[in-house]
Amino acid sequence: MKQPRAWQRMLSGRRLDLLDPTPMDIEIADIAHGLAFVARWNGQTRGDWPYSVAEHSLLVEQIFTRANPGIAARWQLAALLHDAPEYVIGDMISPVKAAIGPDYGALDDRLTAAVHLRFGLPIILPVAIKKAIKAADRLSAWLEAVQIAGFSEKEADRLFGKPDALILRGLEIKLRPPAVVRADYVSRHEELLLAFTVQPPT
Repeated sequence: MKQPRAWQRMLSGRRLDLLDPTPMDIEIADIAHGLAFVARWNGQTRGDWPYSVAEHSLLVEQIFTRANPGIAARWQLAALLHDAPEYVIGDMISPVKAAIGPDYGALDDRLTAAVHLRFGLPIILPVAIKKAIKAADRLSAWLEAVQIAGFSEKEADRLFGKPDALILRGLEIKLRPPAVVRADYVSRHEELLLAFTVQPPT
């Protein structure tokens, strides 16, 4: 029986095998483009533009950096790339992920490993770093929920935890065209990758 196609052709010309992804087929331009056109919250956000995973990733990295002053650029890069697999598998809200089960997680893990290898990060992040990125992710979700997704602060507190107001001070979500977000994502990636390669390992 003929096996179903498991690869996707990217705009860069790469063919990414979703079942067996390799670092050689990962390009930041593809990631940034894909994430800039994937809507968070299933598109259920206020505004004239969808709130993209790329915009969310930029916010998570900003919160992570605020919450961890002096953190190494390599871990800032890991925060920026924390949802990178979604450029091919899309963003699913937590209830959908739970319904699909462990298969979604396994696919995400394989893609994450390939992305990390491509950009010089460890396949498995240190536990403390992974927890810190997850904490920034939750803070981002709280801010998104309250500012653009129609949640009350009380609801957001219950779902995502009460946030550290100091870390979130002055952060305001402003929806932007995908092309602008895409360019900012690439720019921030290049900045962090450069800083990562000139810094001594920490």
